Amino acid sequence: MAGLMAFGLFAAIGLALMAGFPVAFTLAGVALIFAGLGVMAGTFDPVFLEAFPNRIYGIMTNETLIAVPIFVFMGVMLERSKLADQLLQSLAQLMRGTPGGLGLAVIVVGAMMAASTGIVGATVVTMGLISLPTMLNKGYSPAVSAGTICASGTLGQIIPPSIVLVMLADVLSNAYQQAQLQLGNYRPETVSVGELFAGALVPGLILVMAYLLYVTILARARPALMPPDRAADDEQVSMGRLLLLASGPLFLIVAVLGSILAGIATPTEAAAVGAIGAMMLARLGGHLSLETLRNVVYRTTRITAMVFMILIGASLFSLVFRGFGGDHMISNFLTALPGGVFTAMVLVMTVMFLLGFVLDFIEITFVVVPIVGPVLMAMGLDPIWLGVMIALNLQTSFLTPPFGFSLFYLRGVCPDSVPTSAIYRGVIPFIAIQLMVLGMLAVWPSLVTWLPGVVYPG
Repeated sequence: MAGLMAFGLFAAIGLALMAGFPVAFTLAGVALIFAGLGVMAGTFDPVFLEAFPNRIYGIMTNETLIAVPIFVFMGVMLERSKLADQLLQSLAQLMRGTPGGLGLAVIVVGAMMAASTGIVGATVVTMGLISLPTMLNKGYSPAVSAGTICASGTLGQIIPPSIVLVMLADVLSNAYQQAQLQLGNYRPETVSVGELFAGALVPGLILVMAYLLYVTILARARPALMPPDRAADDEQVSMGRLLLLASGPLFLIVAVLGSILAGIATPTEAAAVGAIGAMMLARLGGHLSLETLRNVVYRTTRITAMVFMILIGASLFSLVFRGFGGDHMISNFLTALPGGVFTAMVLVMTVMFLLGFVLDFIEITFVVVPIVGPVLMAMGLDPIWLGVMIALNLQTSFLTPPFGFSLFYLRGVCPDSVPTSAIYRGVIPFIAIQLMVLGMLAVWPSLVTWLPGVVYPG
């Protein structure tokens, strides 16, 4: 009976989310309803709910999660600095005449913005407003243009400093400690944000190179889709100006990511430095005012409140799910699969990929990972490798129709002449590239584990 209640809890939450109810209140509300039903049926011990206040207190005092609102502030402020606009225009002019030059410029600038802001939505909207009209005017295919912008915007999911990686590191650290306790290690180690940043850096760069290679091949094989821009332009862009424009994002990358990997600053401290740096860049660009600061703080508060409310709701859900013995059901099921850890990993990755069609990465991170993470790591999987594999898999949730957030972001800013079907067609090749890179990391785990081993020996 308890097993049926656990399964019903998961199914009811999935149906409620697909019906459009708010995520945080759906997780908490449905969990409480099932807890009440379980108490009346004698299948749920209400003592599990006594741990909920401690979980909320743990979220409030978690120093790692303090980095989330600061990184959000940094990203929103950098969006206001208009650096991406100037950098994209200059790079596109410099690459004039190159097949697919504008598409390549979009990917490069998207990667730099990802490494500077870590916010997918801000990057997609900014790149859509800046580059989509230009790409369409230059004769680029609407599908190719939309796919390139969406894919480059989602690089903020995997390229550090990523807000997703910060949240995933916290969830994985708790899961890793549970796995070690199950194995009899009563002095469990943790997974730090810096280790996950280091593990995701090389895969992120591989993904950028794969995007660039695809656009280059497509532009040469089918030039009608991405014609080179050979129009004369009186404004000439020098390499010096391009480097000057790029120096701002590069400064933030070095200040934030470099200080974390070098062990000089914690992620929260580095995020604070990045926030100040973003304000300085906005001030130098003439875009910092009291009204701008008010808008940035307002957007930061809204995004942060959403993230933490989902985290609180997910904490209540996990308590009720464990109260019904759902964690033991999942553990027994995965460990009993033929093929052992390989089959279990393939199944979990497949389920996460399919969930990405209908759920946001935040729900998957806070709901699914705490359930399957301890089981997989108890079976011997490296936590850093597992975290990067999950992050790259969840990145596809931004691109997969019908509920991919990047698709919604771009749909909101693109003209009516670009149909939604064109956006869907455009992202399919990039989803395939992400899955290909995911397969590479599965075959060669050292692509993930090498850099953390160098930066954090032992």
